[in-house]
Amino acid sequence: MSILDKRPALAAEIDRVAEVAGYLWEKGWAERNGGNITVNITEFIDKDIEAMPAITEPKEIGFYLPGLEGCYFYCKGTNRRMRDLARKPMENGSIIRILPDCTSYVIIADHDIAPTSELPSHLAVHNHLIERKSPYKACVHTHPIELVALTHNNNWLRRDVATKVLWSMIPETKAFAPKGVGIVPYMPPGSKELAEATIRTIDFDYDVVLWEKHGVFAVDTDVMSAFDQIDVLNKSAQIYIAARNMGFIPDGLSEAQMREISRLFNLPK
Repeated sequence: MSILDKRPALAAEIDRVAEVAGYLWEKGWAERNGGNITVNITEFIDKDIEAMPAITEPKEIGFYLPGLEGCYFYCKGTNRRMRDLARKPMENGSIIRILPDCTSYVIIADHDIAPTSELPSHLAVHNHLIERKSPYKACVHTHPIELVALTHNNNWLRRDVATKVLWSMIPETKAFAPKGVGIVPYMPPGSKELAEATIRTIDFDYDVVLWEKHGVFAVDTDVMSAFDQIDVLNKSAQIYIAARNMGFIPDGLSEAQMREISRLFNLPK
């Protein structure tokens, strides 16, 4: 039996995670076990789930995260592939419960599948979102080829250089990734320093954070919306690179044209 049985709302949420995992693999953004997804599923938890016994001993998070007390998360498993998660999400991920001490968690379903090694970073971001009273419930980390390629040139690592160029490639990018992309300089994957730098960048009012020479971390109300922001930003990177490969620097939309898009869509920037 699965925790998803006779729980259509929870099952639909996990199905969305599986769908996005498939897209990440199909786009070539999730080589081997690359990338991670965590989703706050607390709103789908009923009293029977609350009473379910743990199937593991408590595991330390490495952070004190008071905003997560009593929360539940679906997490991609460590060393699990997105292409496998897309087919069998409960065999390649697990549901965890944060314990009252706010420093540890247990796995409750369906199997003892250890969450991603970057779970502490993800949970630190979720804790921050809750403390900010943000409606965001999903974190997606993946490796979009063209966006990562841009970070191998220091000119793209200055604040909002990437945002302005990517917005200017096609109107939809500014409309559907309206806060642009923040930049975090290279730090070891899964490190406390990377988590803290990502939180600081989100606090500068970004939903998508580009990690130098590594990948992208996006937050949004749900996993599909987080994916969509990465998708439109990477499309703009593809357009820019295609133009450069054709032998010219693309003009991009003018400042006046981008201001008009902001007015038309009532955008924050």
